[in-house]
Amino acid sequence: MNKKQILFNDPIYGFITVPDPLILEIINHPYFLRLQRIRQLGLTSLVYTGAFHTRFQHAMGAMHLTMMAVETLREKKVEITTEEERGVLIAILLHDIGHGPFSHALENSIVHNISHEDISILFLEKLNKEFKGKISTALEIFRDTYKKKFLHQLVSSQLDMDRLDYLNRDSFYTGVSEGVISSDRIIKMLNVVKDRLVVEAKGIYSIENFIIARRLMYWQVYLHKTVLSAEYLLVNILKRAKELAYNKEELFCTPALKEFLYNRHDKKAFEEKKELLETFARLDDNDIFASVKVWASHSDYVLSTLCKNLVNRKLYKVEVQNEAFTKATVNSWRKKLQNKYKLSDNETDYFVFSHDVSNDAYRPDKIHINILYKNGKITDIAQASDQKYIVALQETVKKYFLCYPKELLK
Repeated sequence: MNKKQILFNDPIYGFITVPDPLILEIINHPYFLRLQRIRQLGLTSLVYTGAFHTRFQHAMGAMHLTMMAVETLREKKVEITTEEERGVLIAILLHDIGHGPFSHALENSIVHNISHEDISILFLEKLNKEFKGKISTALEIFRDTYKKKFLHQLVSSQLDMDRLDYLNRDSFYTGVSEGVISSDRIIKMLNVVKDRLVVEAKGIYSIENFIIARRLMYWQVYLHKTVLSAEYLLVNILKRAKELAYNKEELFCTPALKEFLYNRHDKKAFEEKKELLETFARLDDNDIFASVKVWASHSDYVLSTLCKNLVNRKLYKVEVQNEAFTKATVNSWRKKLQNKYKLSDNETDYFVFSHDVSNDAYRPDKIHINILYKNGKITDIAQASDQKYIVALQETVKKYFLCYPKELLK
């Protein structure tokens, strides 16, 4: 790689080095710069007021950790060529480039039947053409079609650099200390056996802490009931706006948002209409929230009320329990709302609803986190750990929540 180094100052790691001119070109590309205008944690700042960090910062941090991982593996005589290093760094740098406004909150609201990973691949393919095939290796690693499978595991697995960065970064910006993990130690304990990432036995306690931290961060941050309330409020705003748009109602929106508000674009549409990707690349959080502020004055009662509630942080009341809410319970709140505001059944759906959320900190049915002992034996972390709760954390925990307007309590 080029000896000339460009430095970015990061609040988590200090200086992040960009040692390759091609990577610097990608960082300065409009597709990647868009991530500066997309929040990493959506509307979580309505609960944790410092959580305004962006997908751009996270991608840079994940790239930094990947550089550390490559250095560690090379020290342990794992062969990684310069081209492979460049490829895995570009793959992790662009792993979130397909995210739309407000990240996961609106993933199924802006587009349909196409994931942010699918859109990321489309961006990678477009950039590969633009850079005349120079990121082909990155594309293969991202797709997991490259011959060295452990490189894909650095980008996407149950112990990838993506997770190591977002746990520490989200913990830092939310102030939730339970998410802090020993990413440096975990990386130093990495090795490769038979083309698969393993963790040397000395790092087992750091892995246990990583799994526990992930579980706690999901309940305390990502699936916090007030965060769910805010995100479902935004989802319902887009849902109502689309309903009005399909009925030919004229709505204020930026040109980029208008394309996706008035049309139902799926994976096939992205493949057939190449210009859609360019339109998507112009879409970020600003398009959505600017529209929400304007829609707060719209003549449609449902849309304007939902938007006012989000702008003024008047969120749903949320009840959470371990069993599904009965139809009788949900209907009792629906009737209270209808009696108070004379809403139709369809309109009531925007204000009273029940859903479920799941939390799985470790899934051994997917790619394992394997522990390597000095005698060469390799064991899954759930069996290697002497802590019984690690085995328990393999189970998916599902909780159910019910949302309704707080004024119904009066």
